Amino acid sequence: MESRGPLTGVRVLDLTHTLAGPFATMILADLGAEVIKVEPPNGDETRSWSPRIDGESVYFMSVNRGKKSIVVDLKTREGVDIVRRIASRSHIVMENYRPGVRERLGVGPNDLFRQNPRLVYVSIKGFRPGSKYEPKPAYDIIIQGMSGLMSSTGEEGRPPVRVSFALFDIITGLLALTYALSGLLQEEKPYYAEVYLYDAAVFAMSYIPMIYLATGRKPRRMGSAHPSIAPYQAFRAGDGKWFIVAAANDRLWARLCEAIGRRDLLDDERFKSNPDRVKNRDDLVKILEEIFATMPRGHWIRLLDEAGVPVAPVYELDEVFSDQYGRELVYEVPHPLLGMLKQLREPARINSINPTAKTHPPLLGEHTIDILKWLGYSDGEIKQLLSKRIIFTSKTDNPKSPER
Repeated sequence: MESRGPLTGVRVLDLTHTLAGPFATMILADLGAEVIKVEPPNGDETRSWSPRIDGESVYFMSVNRGKKSIVVDLKTREGVDIVRRIASRSHIVMENYRPGVRERLGVGPNDLFRQNPRLVYVSIKGFRPGSKYEPKPAYDIIIQGMSGLMSSTGEEGRPPVRVSFALFDIITGLLALTYALSGLLQEEKPYYAEVYLYDAAVFAMSYIPMIYLATGRKPRRMGSAHPSIAPYQAFRAGDGKWFIVAAANDRLWARLCEAIGRRDLLDDERFKSNPDRVKNRDDLVKILEEIFATMPRGHWIRLLDEAGVPVAPVYELDEVFSDQYGRELVYEVPHPLLGMLKQLREPARINSINPTAKTHPPLLGEHTIDILKWLGYSDGEIKQLLSKRIIFTSKTDNPKSPER
């Protein structure tokens, strides 16, 4: 894999599936690492998730660019040997198998450390080993529900609201990435780290659980509003479009009152300070809702922008990508089946360069033969592995997935 990123020369054995792990290893690929993704015969489960374009899952392609795909049946001795050989030449291995699966398959940390004592091994789990929740499936909606997040989203008296994407999978993936990179820096090897989706969720909610721990008060379900600041939420304009106002301190509150022509609110005892405004939030919001309903969104955004009040539209996704800034968040890579494939850029620059992989999300088993030849397998051995259905390529039928 050609790359000139900061992780050029680092090789990653990717045993992850679904989202948290693949997201972490995709960033490693974007940063220049060679990522070898090991898939079961039916592929990563997200390859079957909708929507699909010409048989390729958009979900899968969103978190797997820049990787090489090798398909191996890990329920066979020969398949495990292939993975162990890759581990012996790798710097990082990452996995997110269910409890006990990696040991049954023979790719746990002790198995792979015997192959490579300098290995950094990062394991993503749903819950801490030994806990009562250890065997519980850790899909993101389960974590959103159990973490307390869904008791703080939505509005009073309405059903719980799930964050529309797998928020805690993404956060856990970022933490797994952090621990993997810290392992590369640590001299003592081997290096083993575990990160837990549930723990990561509560940790990432930060001040929400901390407010409860400090005060004993459970968070209110406040829609777009903030428990500690007012006004700091979405409002509907006269044209029915929504926009955000974030008057996060007394100075910005004064600017807001000046801009909307309501200096009298500055002298209202209910709204003198932020604690006063939080205490009398319902009265304040009602006043502002009536004001903002008189003019279209564009008017308020221009007015408040000019006044230096933090304000922004609540965009639909088509508006995100029709905006000039949003268009620059997207780039294209050539795909063997789909032509030019749109991808989201890494949200950073390193030495003025955007560190984003230039190769497409791999077809299932696209690199199986190349990787085996790199490992030293002869053409005859590869042919035998194919005939015994231990390995598969993008040109073979992949009928059955090993246990995950």
